[in-house]
Amino acid sequence: MKKFLTVLLITLSVSSFAQNNAKALLNEVSAKVKTYDNISLDFKYTLENLSENIKQETKGDVVMQGDQYRLNILGITSLFDGKTLYNISTEDEEVTITSNIDPENDLIAPSKMLSFYEDGYTYKLDIEQNINGRKIQYVKLTPIDSNSEIKNILLGIDAQTKHIYNLIQVGENGTKTTLTVNSFKTNEPLSKTLFTFDGNKYKDYYINKLD
Repeated sequence: MKKFLTVLLITLSVSSFAQNNAKALLNEVSAKVKTYDNISLDFKYTLENLSENIKQETKGDVVMQGDQYRLNILGITSLFDGKTLYNISTEDEEVTITSNIDPENDLIAPSKMLSFYEDGYTYKLDIEQNINGRKIQYVKLTPIDSNSEIKNILLGIDAQTKHIYNLIQVGENGTKTTLTVNSFKTNEPLSKTLFTFDGNKYKDYYINKLD
């Protein structure tokens, strides 16, 4: 019994240490991100499901400033000016407009990638890898909600810059999605109209307005 209690105490101490270290690291990442006026990312997005023989890869880019963002992926430009979201498809010649979006509750906002972990997850330090000369420390996040479709998430953090390198999400259905940041730039000079929708450019497009 004494030996069992000793092992239990050691296990609890290690678990608490890992949890505290993971929280401290995530807090550093969050604090670092909040110091930037704007962030520009180029990224690769991969979706895999081995049982379904699915593997898809695509590239994208996004510029974020406060609640505003301009995202390009899969031929769609998503432009959010802080209140209204414009999804622009040049292939379909269509603009879908969604008004009165609350940034705090917009679960698909790109900026959530940099802060989603602040609520709803338990976390602990995971493996550390050397990737192209960069020391990447992974933090494993597990949803608190037992009914979540997400099994777990691995968040890779550059130990030197405290920037997010990649995010690996594993679903309960076996689907794995990976978002890898290829370029991370901050405080770039931006056009004053970067997040402004210019309707004159899309006069011939079908305009689909949603409430």
